[in-house]
Parts: sequence; C-alpha cells; structure tokens
Amino acid sequence: MTRALAFLVLAVASVWPASVHAQPVAGQISFMVFGDAAERAAYERLVADFTRRHPQVQVGLVHLPGQGDYRKRLGIDFAGGTPADIVLLNYRRYAAFAAKGALEPLGPYLARSSVISAQDFYPQAMEPFHWQGALMCIPQNLSSLVVYYNRDLFERAGVPRPSDDWNWDDFLHAARTLTRDTKGSGRIDQYGLGTEVSIFRLAPFVWQNGGELVDNTQAPTRLTLDTPVAREAVQWFVELQTKHRVVPDAVEEKAESSESRFLNGRLGMFLNSRRGVPTYRTITSFDWDVAPMPRRRQRAGILHADAYCMPKATKNKPAAWAFIEFANSPDGQRSIATSGRTVPSLRALAESPAFLDPGARPRNSRAFTGEIPFIRAVPVTEGWVDVEDLAGEELARAYYGRAGVDEVIATATRRAAPFFRPSPEPARPR
Repeated sequence: MTRALAFLVLAVASVWPASVHAQPVAGQISFMVFGDAAERAAYERLVADFTRRHPQVQVGLVHLPGQGDYRKRLGIDFAGGTPADIVLLNYRRYAAFAAKGALEPLGPYLARSSVISAQDFYPQAMEPFHWQGALMCIPQNLSSLVVYYNRDLFERAGVPRPSDDWNWDDFLHAARTLTRDTKGSGRIDQYGLGTEVSIFRLAPFVWQNGGELVDNTQAPTRLTLDTPVAREAVQWFVELQTKHRVVPDAVEEKAESSESRFLNGRLGMFLNSRRGVPTYRTITSFDWDVAPMPRRRQRAGILHADAYCMPKATKNKPAAWAFIEFANSPDGQRSIATSGRTVPSLRALAESPAFLDPGARPRNSRAFTGEIPFIRAVPVTEGWVDVEDLAGEELARAYYGRAGVDEVIATATRRAAPFFRPSPEPARPR
C-alpha cells in the first residue's frame, strides 16, 4: 500500500465510527483545555473538524488561559464529581487522579480502535501514561527541553550558533559572552541565559552528568541529589547565577521575567519546551531559533507530554472516546500542531513536513525530534508534584545565594521524604 493510499484509508476510517462504537455516537460532551489565544483557536478548529465528522455530537469547549487556574479547576471539579468529559493532563499530574480511580482506562478503547493504534505513537510519550499496567490517557504531544536563542544577539557578539553537539562549556561561554552592560551604566541589562528555577529544569543536567534524581525511577523512595555526580550538576546549575552571573538574580527576575526579556530582545538564550513557540512567533524585532540542550558525559533530555484523559464520571463515554480518537488521528493532531505549541506524539506526523516545515519558525524543529530518543520522564507517582514543589523551593535558595548547595540538597531530601510513601508501581506495558 502506498503512503498516499494509506493516509486515504485512514482519513476515510476516521469519518466512520470505529469498531469500539456499538452505535453511531451522539449527544453532548464537554472538553476542558488551557492555553493562550493561539492554542484556544487550535482547539476550536479541532472541535469544528470533529463536529463535521460527527454532527450528532455537540462538544462544549471550556477554556482557561492559565495552567494554574486550570489545575485548580481540575481539582475542584474532580472533587465534586463533575469534571469535564475530556480533560488534558500532564504525565506528571495524572497519577493523583488515577490512584483514586477517577480516570477511565483507555487501553481497551485503543485496542479496539480502527483509527489509531499504540504503534503509531512514540513510546516515550505513551509509557508514562501507564498506571498499574493500564494505559490511562492518550498523549497528544511530547517535547524535550530546548534552548531558544536570539540569532541576532549571537551574530552581533560573534558567538557561533549552537551546534547539535555543543557541550556545557560551549553553553556557558555563549551565556557569558552575551551577558553585557550595553548602555555603559555599570549595570547588566542584557543577560546570556534565562530559565525557570526548578528540579524539572535541573533534571536534564543531572542526567547528562551521569546522576539520578531518585533511587528507583519506577518506585522511588528518596531523592538522590546528594550523590557526587548529581551534586556536581546542581552546583554547576546554581553557579550560573551565584558565580557567573549570566542569569538575572531574584530581584531582577521578579521585576521582569526571563521570558519577557527574551521576547524584548534582551536575553540571549531561554530554556523552554515546544509550548513557547506560539508566543515567540509574535516576535518581529529579531530572529530566533532553537537548539538541543548542551551535552556533558552523556546526552539526555526531559519529557514534556500532555494527554487526553476521560474521567470515570463521564456519562457519554462512546462520544468522549470518539473525540479522543479523532483528536489523536493525523488530522486531529495536525489541527493542534498548526498552533506551533506541540510536537505531535504520532511518529509519522512529527517526522513529516507538516511539523518540520523549514519555512516556519523555529527553522530547526528537528532539534525537538532529534532529542526524542534521549528524553526521560520524571517518576510517575501520586506525590511527585509535591516533591517537585518542595525541591524547587530549596533549589531556589541556593540559586539565589541564600543557602549553600549541600544545605539545600539535605533539606530537600528531608522535606520530600514523606511524599515518597509506598504506592503501586506504574508498571510498563509488556
């Protein structure tokens, strides 16, 4: 079968109910998402495309701009037994709902689908959404952490653009060169680097240096930032601010975020996932692109992935699954990918011109797909979000010079310990 014929068959199949549907789907369902205006427009297109194929189903789109408000709304709705019929959940956050039995396992639905199959997706995106051996949600995307950089600043400073195999020394050299007092006022007004201060941003550096965040990635019982190689990575990350001063200090970051500085052309590099692209595409005052994370002892990146999940409380499950199924078909994922926010979790789509379009920024979208074989997920446990929050608070104390590295590692380890209570292992599929 030719590629064109294969896509034609797939498109025709998505018009008709899959074999999982006993009857043509109908009725009303709700779908809750978060994101900026570009993302909202993409989800509206997705709903419209689905409705054209399933005119008997009415989809109510509930949109919240901010992630914080979205997560708060999710907690309230699940606690009250009234969640939307379809919700987006990050792999770091779905475990709290899965452990309470609040999510409908989607593995059986996927197994009976004639539209999509597990083999269509990158395994790096699928695996973290298995809980106790069951596939709970279907990932719509995956992304690595990358380095967004201001091409104009690099060129003016005579700094080579990041290569695919650059290392920590190259990265630091670029950051130091781009950190400047451009006005001669005695105060730095252009920084080389900006980043969120969190264990999630720190993790790739720990892994690249040969360390681990926890003692057992499948069933963790403690943080392991106190090992020599992990501690070395923490020290290096902290010294970006305390020693090299290539990132804003706490006062300056509070006055203006690093992302804002990047948007305004006064930041050389910014660490983020694919989700920053819709915002950065609004930039008209300078040229920018992306590069893979620098390397150390080994290559490693960190997984970012969101998935469509169906709450157990969903009443119209056939219609909800029909929507999730369509949203994860090539046509459905293409609708969202046009916003720029996502790296499709469908391998064929992520590796096609639909995503790798060299005419759209970033030009080097291969920086995302090239990292996929090396990305790792953080532990999937009920308490992991709390571990991240507490460890992040401690990391910030060292990063902004309020405490030493050894002190914050010891304190983070102690504070996080209660959230590593034994819980069922999120077993991987066989």
